Amino acid sequence: MQGLTHMIYGDGKGKTTSAVGCALRAAGSGMKVLFLSLMKDGTSSENAMFEKCGIQVVSCDKNYGFTFNMTDKDRADITACHDEMLGLALSKAQDGSIDMLVIDEFFCAYEYGLCDKALAERIVFEKPENIELILTGHKAEKRFLDAADYISRITNEKHPYEKGIDARKGIEY
Repeated sequence: MQGLTHMIYGDGKGKTTSAVGCALRAAGSGMKVLFLSLMKDGTSSENAMFEKCGIQVVSCDKNYGFTFNMTDKDRADITACHDEMLGLALSKAQDGSIDMLVIDEFFCAYEYGLCDKALAERIVFEKPENIELILTGHKAEKRFLDAADYISRITNEKHPYEKGIDARKGIEY
């Protein structure tokens, strides 16, 4: 099967949700899926279902919070975690042990320098032909969008956060 590249980006709610749907659909058809959760600590509710569906999820073991609150040590630690995750993803993509690779919050980690940019670029620009690649995040650089087969831009028109309502388990995480 020809693997294509999906970019799901923007400031609206639904980027991760869309990627989760793609991963579940792929797993349901027998595809081997690796789901990387950059910028997250693995406590998102979808992870429980991923285990039941045979989707491998990899994330950091700590919540480092928002980028503007990170200490230099936090930035170094999360970058090391992300680089390890991206290295695993590249290895699995190259050795044929996965059919789909989802990298949630790819664009955020890339934009804020919280990953090895050269490694991240290799995943996008040198991906094996058979790998379906899905990347999410807020701001996608034009060169990444140019490499995409699918582009979905999610925009925010209204969000409960604007009224002081925090993220809710099972809905936003």
